[in-house]
Amino acid sequence: MAVTKTSRRLRIKHSIRRKVSGTTERPRLSVFRSNTRIYAQIIDDVKGQTLTAASSVEINGKDKKGVNVEIAKQVGQKLAEKATAAGVSAVVFDRNGYLYHGKVKALADGAREGGLQF
Repeated sequence: MAVTKTSRRLRIKHSIRRKVSGTTERPRLSVFRSNTRIYAQIIDDVKGQTLTAASSVEINGKDKKGVNVEIAKQVGQKLAEKATAAGVSAVVFDRNGYLYHGKVKALADGAREGGLQF
């Protein structure tokens, strides 16, 4: 059976999730990239609850699709702003099987600039 891009990402994702877990004092920052949008959320895995989330829909609006590195960085900054309002200062980064490159790296850099520590 051929290894597809999606199956490879899911295999890497499961490997990462075995090692990375969010706690109450240090929740998990999870990133999801679709073809047209980028989403990030901060999750407390102990309670099984999403504390806050941000996406490119908030930056671009519903009508405009497409994400570039600048928009991903703005999503990270927006998420950091919401996280500090929710009382979160330190997180564990979960790249969700994506390479730490391009948009995922820009989102992480934006979150760091916004004040999150990881």
